[in-house]
Amino acid sequence: MSTRDRILDAAATVLRERGITRTTTKEIARAAGCSEALLYKHFSDKQELFLGVLSERAPRLDAPADLAGRGTVTENVTTLVGQLLAFYARSFPMAASILGAPELLAAHREGLGRRGAGPQGPALQVQAYLDAEVRGGRLAAGVDTEAVARTLAGAALFEAFLATYAGLDAVPETAERARRIVGAVRLGAAAD
Repeated sequence: MSTRDRILDAAATVLRERGITRTTTKEIARAAGCSEALLYKHFSDKQELFLGVLSERAPRLDAPADLAGRGTVTENVTTLVGQLLAFYARSFPMAASILGAPELLAAHREGLGRRGAGPQGPALQVQAYLDAEVRGGRLAAGVDTEAVARTLAGAALFEAFLATYAGLDAVPETAERARRIVGAVRLGAAAD
């Protein structure tokens, strides 16, 4: 296993246990069995490390291009919501602590903004999928894809919050929960 992978694995564990505000790069380096200087050879700062964990160690969403035009819209959106549930259940404990520290939140927001990242990313991926299906004619042109995507992402985030609050590592009955969330949202004349 490469040093970078060891650092990411350690960061994922420490961030999940302690949250981003209470985690130091020194603690991550210690957990990875390396020096803090070596950690900084691979990651410029804690935000880059956090993004690395999210992009390489958290459950991922299917790319819109991989789903558009395949299966049914409802099946694909249900798949995406299931992936959102897994992503948020994994990442919520890491990120939630930042909300209680305004100065750290501002610095974190600025750091992620410089990298073109932020909490809107998952909803934007869902919206990109929905937009592709509108362009392909499988979803009605009048669907407010931004509102639908934000509604689905918000419901998934809420379920992850509930699971985290209950001390769980995952949303119970993820597939069924995803199906029910999607069933409650009007996709608007999907050609299913």
